Amino acid sequence: MNPEYRKNSLSLTDAVAMGTGVMIGAGILALTGQIAELAGDLFPLAFLAGAVVTAFSAYTYIKMSNAWPSAGGIGMILKKAYGPTTMAAGAALLMALSMVINESLVARTFAAYLMRGLGMEPGGWLVPTIGVGLIVFAYLVNASGNRSVGLLSQIMAVLKVGGIALFGIAALWAGGISFEATSETETGAAGFVASLALAILAFKGFTTITNSGAEITNPHRNVGRAIIISIAICVVVYLLVAFAVGSSLSLERIVAAKDYALAEAAEPALGQTGFYLTVALALVATTSGVIASVFAVSRMLAMLTDMKMIPHSHFGMPGTIRDHTLVYTVVIAGAVTVFFDLSRIASLGAFFYLVMDILIHWGVWRHLRQEIGAKGGILLMAIGLDAIVLGAFTVIKWQSDPTIVLVALAGMAAVFTFVHVFLRLHPPAGGHHHIEHENT
Repeated sequence: MNPEYRKNSLSLTDAVAMGTGVMIGAGILALTGQIAELAGDLFPLAFLAGAVVTAFSAYTYIKMSNAWPSAGGIGMILKKAYGPTTMAAGAALLMALSMVINESLVARTFAAYLMRGLGMEPGGWLVPTIGVGLIVFAYLVNASGNRSVGLLSQIMAVLKVGGIALFGIAALWAGGISFEATSETETGAAGFVASLALAILAFKGFTTITNSGAEITNPHRNVGRAIIISIAICVVVYLLVAFAVGSSLSLERIVAAKDYALAEAAEPALGQTGFYLTVALALVATTSGVIASVFAVSRMLAMLTDMKMIPHSHFGMPGTIRDHTLVYTVVIAGAVTVFFDLSRIASLGAFFYLVMDILIHWGVWRHLRQEIGAKGGILLMAIGLDAIVLGAFTVIKWQSDPTIVLVALAGMAAVFTFVHVFLRLHPPAGGHHHIEHENT
């Protein structure tokens, strides 16, 4: 086993804290307003429906992790399903890129809340500048060593989950548990289903637990339990916050302040002190989210490099492969932060993640379901639900912002072309549906 991954170093509680810590952040801070824009006054239910779709998806990851708990995570699943092929490498790279995109989403969310806390209207060149600054800070923390990342992530996870849940309870109580976010304009079923693409993004952090399978105690049981518990905690927190925001603001105000909806909802519900506390909480949540995501992505890219699924060049830099992938991660995240706004970043992440998710379910259904004892009907249901959400989201985005649809298509085509050429030039050794796994 790679010495960087320590067997039995994470308890069930650690794994749950890690999963919820990654999930609760931009998912609720940045996406609440965007989901409300698509789903209308049903936006709290979009989080619940997103959790249902995620639960079907999680089944595949749980069954695979129970069979082969591995630090390879998503890469391991794809390589076992498809072998060392273009499909496996391309889908794994899509997952890595969706995580990098999430870093940009969180970084711009940090900038929006910071500017709002300083009494400024978020916008202009300051948003990407502050966002890139946070990404650079996350790089410095990660470069200082794993111990700093682990300790900080655990503390921040507790602060985030507890703080955001308390915000939801307090704002609901102050708002008289009434729901103000109603609208006379019907968004329609298509808008609601499309909003699930963004709601699913709020839960996709559970895959971080999958990537740590080799390090969790009793992994054949605890990986699945940690995923289920993490998703359940997030459902409760997300519903609390969504109803709290809806009890304080009209739908129009939620959509208008979609980049910083929690801060906007805090002032009428909790007063000036509550507003500043909410902003502080958002800054803590987004900072820890970027630090944890940079760590996870750089490690995943290093794993894919070790698996010979993607090329690697040190570009004259000293250090290990992980040091280099850390730099690649922050450079790409910084570029996305500069060139795309929050709405487009979230859309791009949704496209990449859903396509990757469908490919994982399909590969497991085709090649591995009997070996791992998975129920084919549940795997097909996961594919169907993802496909319906992806289709509705594509249609809505094509009508409102066709550019991001074309960017997503071009990006996916580039990824698969890139890995196809690489694998043709550097054929990997090993069997088609077989890789070495850890901790079996």
